[in-house]
Amino acid sequence: MANLKDIRTRISSVKNTQQITRAMKMVSAAKLRKAQNNVIQCRPYSYKIKQVIGRILRGQDIKHPFITQDEAISEEIEGKVNKTLYVVLTSDRGLCGGFNNNIVKKVKAELSIDDNNKLGLFIIGKKAADSLKYVGYKPLHVQENIAREMSYGKANEIAEHILKIRKENEFDNIKVIYNKFVSAIQQDPVEEQLLPINSEFFEEQNSEKNESYLEEFIYEPSLEIILDDFLKQFFSTQVYKALCESLASEHAARMSSMESATSNASDMIQNLTLTYNKLRQASITTELIEITSGAEALNG
Repeated sequence: MANLKDIRTRISSVKNTQQITRAMKMVSAAKLRKAQNNVIQCRPYSYKIKQVIGRILRGQDIKHPFITQDEAISEEIEGKVNKTLYVVLTSDRGLCGGFNNNIVKKVKAELSIDDNNKLGLFIIGKKAADSLKYVGYKPLHVQENIAREMSYGKANEIAEHILKIRKENEFDNIKVIYNKFVSAIQQDPVEEQLLPINSEFFEEQNSEKNESYLEEFIYEPSLEIILDDFLKQFFSTQVYKALCESLASEHAARMSSMESATSNASDMIQNLTLTYNKLRQASITTELIEITSGAEALNG
């Protein structure tokens, strides 16, 4: 059984750990507010660019490698090996509960190691890279330390790199797997299709407006060049949005995890203090009995 000195040492150690977890919770809460603002601010831009692209496509017969017009596209590639590039988003650090494990489990559930010739992995975050490499996956690219330099410019660089890998390896689809930020206590692992995009996806943005007329615009230098530029911006925006959602989810998960750790440390300190007091009281009682017994023995 532990003595009083050992229990005092353990109480001191748990208190020091509690101070660390409390500080980490406060840091994560501050970072979460900034990341949450980024998520909220990028959503209107993403929505508006969908509207613009929808208006350009409306009434136009335009073919673009980023867009699937109808099921005829899939019929054209029937018999061809359908290759998919998966963009996986996790964190570089741990101590955030099941944030990383949920993504790794979803990737393992969706993919098979035997399909290495049909799929590719573009991993953002050290944790997913380490876990997936360990079980046999070979990522085409690993991006680390994205949280330190998070910006739209950096997201645009990553988007261009993803498109470059898609072109070099002839991937038909691009999908992203990440934690979607719902609230400070809820983050849902999701899988979304980035490319190609169904043209109806853009047209839905204008379906709520029952306009009785169709705007006619003159495009300079040309409709195709403008649409290509908008679609590339939209793709970069989707990548940036996924990065913001993942980063906000990471800070929220770490804040919740550190809050639980701080609460558990308080319970542990309370139990150890109770045990310490019981042992101390037992020790005092034993000493009193020994003193009383010795006095009675001297008095004969």
